[in-house]
Amino acid sequence: MIKKIIVSICLLFSLAIFAQESTSSPYSFYGIGDIKFKGSVENRSMGSISVLPDSIHINIQNPAQLACLKLTGLALGGTYANTKSKTETQEAKARRTSLDYMIVGIPVGKVGIGFGLIPYSSVGYKIGRTAYVTNNNNDTIRSIISRYNGIGGVNKVFLGFGYRLTKNINIGGDLQYNFGTIETNSLQYQTDLQYGSRENNVSDLRGVNFDLGITYQTKVNSKYSFFSSLAYTPEAVLTSGNTRNIEIVQLISTSAVIVIERQNISVEDTKIKLPSKLSFGSGFGQLKKWLVGGEITFIQNSVMSNRFTDINSATFENSVRYSLGGFFIPNYNSYSSYYKRMVYRGGLRYENTGLVIQDKSITDFAANIGLGMPLGGTFTNINIGLEIGRRGTKYYNLVEENYINLSVGLSLSDKWFVKRKFD
Repeated sequence: MIKKIIVSICLLFSLAIFAQESTSSPYSFYGIGDIKFKGSVENRSMGSISVLPDSIHINIQNPAQLACLKLTGLALGGTYANTKSKTETQEAKARRTSLDYMIVGIPVGKVGIGFGLIPYSSVGYKIGRTAYVTNNNNDTIRSIISRYNGIGGVNKVFLGFGYRLTKNINIGGDLQYNFGTIETNSLQYQTDLQYGSRENNVSDLRGVNFDLGITYQTKVNSKYSFFSSLAYTPEAVLTSGNTRNIEIVQLISTSAVIVIERQNISVEDTKIKLPSKLSFGSGFGQLKKWLVGGEITFIQNSVMSNRFTDINSATFENSVRYSLGGFFIPNYNSYSSYYKRMVYRGGLRYENTGLVIQDKSITDFAANIGLGMPLGGTFTNINIGLEIGRRGTKYYNLVEENYINLSVGLSLSDKWFVKRKFD
C-alpha cells in the first residue's frame, strides 16, 4: 500500500513544485533568491542541526546519515508562511504555502541510498510605490507609479549514498543537478503621460554540484552516546542564460497593462558561483530518549554574484550560521500513553545571510519548536514544526521581516524487497 501512496504523492508533488511561489521577500531579488531549504521538518524544528542519526527519518543535510536508515521511506514536507514586512514608514503582510521537499531513502545492507527533489531557492515579491509631484502651492500635478515583481527559483534533483565504514563511522556523498527560471520586471508610469515603460528580465539557470559528509558516533558509557558530523560542499557554478526586453506600455487600470511596443535588448549570459560550505556539529544524549546538539556552518558567500552584471545595489560577504537544538521522548515504547511516545523538539538558529545592502549585513534569527507524532503501530509519523523569526532591519531604508512558519512533514517508512514465504 505504501508503494502506491508514494507513487501518487510523487506525481502530485512534481506538478505542484514548479508552480509555487514560496517567498514574499524583496531580498529574494538578489543572487538566486532566498535559500529555502534548511533541512527536513524534523531538523528545522531543532534549529536545522543535522548531527542526529535516525533509522526512520531521512536526513540529507549530511549524506553520510543515509547509512543509518533501517527502513525504506518517503519524506515530504510543506510550509505555511505568514510574514509581516516593515520599513520606517510602511508595513505589509503576506502569506505563502509551499512544498519544501520530497525524498526517498532505501537501505541496502551497509549502504543507504537517497534521491529526491528540493526547491532550493525562491524568488517572489510584489512591490508597489506611488510618488506624488507637487507645485509651489502643494497641489499634486502628477503621480509616478512604480511596480516591481519577481517569481521563480532554483530546484535540485539529487542522488546520494551513505556507507557504514565501521561500527562508528559513516561516509557519504551526493550529486545534485540544479535548474530553474527566474523572471523579474519593473514598471514605471506617470499619470500625465500617455505611456509608461516596463523592463522584463528572464534567467534560465543550470548547473551541477555535490556534497560530501562523514559522521562519527560512540558510546560514552552504557547509557550515553556522543555524535559528531562533518559535511562539505565545494564551490560550484550555475550558468545563467539571460534575456531582456523593454516595453512601452499603457496602464488602463490598477492591474491591467497593454503592451504598445517591445524591443529586445542584448545582455550577456553570466556565471553564478554557488558558495562552498563547511558544517561541523556534535551532540550528546541517550538514544531514543533525549539528545542535545549544536552545529556551525561556514559559507563562502563572497563568491556569489547577481544574475545581471548591471545590478550593483547589493554585494555578498562570507557568512556563518549557528544552530542549537535537540529532542526529548518521555517513553518511546509506552503502550499506555500516546503522549509519552511523541517526540518533542526545539532549537535556535542565527545566521548572517551573506547579503549586504547599503553596507548593512542582513541577518536572520529564529526559534523553533516541533512535535513528532507516530501513527498507529507503524513507523510512519507526522512531524509539525513552528518557526518564529526575524530577518533584516527596518532602518537605513531597508526591510524588516517578522515571520511565522508552520511546517508539516510526513515520514512514511516500511520494509521493501522482502521475499515472500507464502503466495
